Amino acid sequence: MPRIRSVATSALGVNRRTVLAAAGAVTLSAGVGYALRPTDSEAATTSPEPADGAGAPVAPAARSGQAAEATPLAPYTKGTTLASVATPRAGSGYRRLGDGAGWQRVVRGELAAPKSGRAGRRTALAAFVQFTDLHLQDVQHPLRLEYLRSNGVHSWRPHEALTVQGAISLVERVNTLKGAPATGAPLHFVMTTGDNTDNNAHSELEWFMKVMSGGRISPNSGDPRHYEGVQNSGMKLYWQPDAALRDNDKALGFPHLKGFLAAAIREVQSPGLKLPWYSTVGNHDALPLGCFGSHGDPYLAEAAVSGKKLMDVSARDAMKLGDAIKGVNDPKGAHYRDFLKAHARSMRSVTADEKRAPYTPADYLKAHLDPAHQGLGPVGHGYSSANLSAGTQYYAFRISDDVIGISLDTTDAGGLPQGSLGTAQLMWLDKTLKDNKDSYAVVFSHHTSTSMDNTRPDPARPGEKRHGGAEVLSVLGAHANVLAWVNGHVHKNVITPHKGSGARSFWEISTASHIDYPHLARIVELVDNKDGTISVFTTLIESAAPHRTDFADLSQTGLSALYRELAYNAPGASTTLGGAAADRNTELVLKKG
Repeated sequence: MPRIRSVATSALGVNRRTVLAAAGAVTLSAGVGYALRPTDSEAATTSPEPADGAGAPVAPAARSGQAAEATPLAPYTKGTTLASVATPRAGSGYRRLGDGAGWQRVVRGELAAPKSGRAGRRTALAAFVQFTDLHLQDVQHPLRLEYLRSNGVHSWRPHEALTVQGAISLVERVNTLKGAPATGAPLHFVMTTGDNTDNNAHSELEWFMKVMSGGRISPNSGDPRHYEGVQNSGMKLYWQPDAALRDNDKALGFPHLKGFLAAAIREVQSPGLKLPWYSTVGNHDALPLGCFGSHGDPYLAEAAVSGKKLMDVSARDAMKLGDAIKGVNDPKGAHYRDFLKAHARSMRSVTADEKRAPYTPADYLKAHLDPAHQGLGPVGHGYSSANLSAGTQYYAFRISDDVIGISLDTTDAGGLPQGSLGTAQLMWLDKTLKDNKDSYAVVFSHHTSTSMDNTRPDPARPGEKRHGGAEVLSVLGAHANVLAWVNGHVHKNVITPHKGSGARSFWEISTASHIDYPHLARIVELVDNKDGTISVFTTLIESAAPHRTDFADLSQTGLSALYRELAYNAPGASTTLGGAAADRNTELVLKKG
């Protein structure tokens, strides 16, 4: 494969006039090279024609590999799980966390045999960070389903009021990284792979944009003076942190933390990422509660901003509602609407708030295009006005000279949590890969190949066929330039090899969430081993919050540490989401196409 060939005349139509090193780019150390500011993306529209100006001369992108050949880069493992991982201390019941040994790197050769001496030959192609499943939560939102806990303890998590603080701490972690952990190469950008918000609420969308690009955030809705929700309800079903009440969670060892709720809704400050960032949409970003496919139901829309909130139902009723939501017969939430109406007299009064209204796909795009949330860019964070005009949420962008990125929209607008792709998007994916065959490709999505089995028609495109994960794998496997498919949704670290014919093979990299313990994000590095193979390095990171908590520390930092510890102790929480060693810190070897 040639080192680089222009994609200016391809169907991708990337406007390469904007390819330039980051303004004021800072070298990581003498002779190391410069971080790139990724180019503007090109939205997927119904027209395959190149964008205006696509053939114009451009400034060449900095080549991290050239610097690496002159001066070897030093791996930077500080602040990663190679160095240390939060680990529970000895004991039973509620367990405190502390510093633990790091996770070693595992070399995986299912798709190509690793060759000796490659570490001394390799050059860096690109390095970036993946965030996924932040699930920023407006925990006082009237449509939340906390009361399902009466039928299953795992249905509500005691740490949910601290999602904003936890996400800010993850941003702070990325800002401390001085280079990539395997190669020391500059980090190019951060990509979020969906479920950035939880309840599809305007309040949450605003918090997400400020977490990523910087700003002051009040993680509160309703009454600006105090919290109104299940955690000061006086109900034993939920952890009541401020009260002396011996609730069910305190019986398991959860602490009495007076002042916790006031601290949880107190204004916080996000520094914003010191890297450019891109966004991929997830089902919780597109659908109310992540599963209801209609924004047109007036009852649910009004309930979202109303002054009534249901907090308690019987275990039997909770089971019936849970089964209905998990099933395939209520994609628009009709059963949920009827359930709320039937329990109207049991609802408690809260302060109404218009900011809790559901946002539409267009609202999501406009928030990303808003100059107030630009941060270090790029404008739109991958999305463009072309997306807004076409009603699409997928796009392609240039990661570096040798690599393109492709962000997919795998949410099925017809409803339900699982995903799929429409025919137009699948054809666009195939064409984009074909037209850019001289660039390596990394594909991003929210859903995994195994969670794309929902082919319910899109209400906006009722005649268009939907395609599942097997068909997406078939398309990706037909292109030798695909190196990796990076996704989330399953809240678990899973790395899967996909082998095609000849050199047509790639790795699917699914990363754990940042709401369920162990609260992880992932660094991905692409390198040319100069021996006929490519290596994809994956390294997990935690937030910057200390592993040890202090129950007396309810500062922004103290709460972000508590966020992790409460998540570890959440009743019913899975203990397998960190994955096996081969799903965590890895070197994934591929044949060079």
